Amino acid sequence: MSSPLQPIPPEFARALRDLGLADMQEALTGEPLTGGVSSDIWRIDTVRGPLCAKRALPQLRVAATWRAPIERNRYEARWMHAANAAVPGSAAQPLGQHERLGVLVMSYLDPAAHPLWKQQLRDGVASLDTACAVGATLGHIHAHTAARPDLAAQFDSDAIFFDIRLEPYLLAAAAKHPPHAERLRALVAQTRSFACALVHGDVSPKNILVGSDAAGSPRPVLLDAECAWWGDPAFDIAFVLNHLLLKCLWRPASRDDFLRCFDALADSYLAQVNWEPRDGLERRAAALLPGLLLARVDGKSPVEYLTDDAQRDAVRQVAAALLHDPPLRLQQVNDAWRAQLSR
Repeated sequence: MSSPLQPIPPEFARALRDLGLADMQEALTGEPLTGGVSSDIWRIDTVRGPLCAKRALPQLRVAATWRAPIERNRYEARWMHAANAAVPGSAAQPLGQHERLGVLVMSYLDPAAHPLWKQQLRDGVASLDTACAVGATLGHIHAHTAARPDLAAQFDSDAIFFDIRLEPYLLAAAAKHPPHAERLRALVAQTRSFACALVHGDVSPKNILVGSDAAGSPRPVLLDAECAWWGDPAFDIAFVLNHLLLKCLWRPASRDDFLRCFDALADSYLAQVNWEPRDGLERRAAALLPGLLLARVDGKSPVEYLTDDAQRDAVRQVAAALLHDPPLRLQQVNDAWRAQLSR
């Protein structure tokens, strides 16, 4: 049951009116949307129809101190334009961005027609077609942008990506695990040194809506590109595959299905890689995965569904082994994770 409609925050009302998306005289109401740690997000009802608006927070909603520049949704809006140019409908439609107020306005997608992939996975719905579509969509966006290096000038967001991805994930994990600190710092250096495509930075099931095309096939819509960065596309594929591994602990009965989705997503993504040798990209993604695994239990943003020490220790054990002996292929990570879960 939805919450009663509420008056929207004054910054959002001012932004909509300044952007010409609402009339001065209309009373704007809406509903706050849940699920994000980095922004206030609202569905807003206007006389022209519902919209979605978000405002970046300077301090993210996590236990640790985690600050990030609020101008990051400027880059999110630019990512949305680039993604829709690469794969129409792969992002919500940006309608306006109020830089002074830090408010980004976009089209609102009805959850009845666009269920959240995280919710489907939680319910044990592990569709190989959806996994393939996510991998192919991400690969097409990377390929499209890699062929347009002029886009790099629009994404001078290196500092933001460091502040909200590399430091709170890999370097925070390094601080808690001195034996692995050198390897984790090397992964940060590697990621920062390879820039060839537009990176989303938060390709997580919580940020993927599963729509459908006219034939009923899955059509993913990627949300929340606040980390958008011109950099290493291996980060995106490693980031989303990491979530499929962790979901095996969240819903053990669906473990085999999630690992098949891991393979399907990886294969469909790698099939799109045409901007560099696939082996090189896969090697970087495979090397990143154990670092990201460790980061989601011992970084600044641990996943909320790993609630006991046995689960977290299972992640640490696999991550430690793979950091010590870095994998060259994504399948090696899948195999190591499956072996750990079978013990």
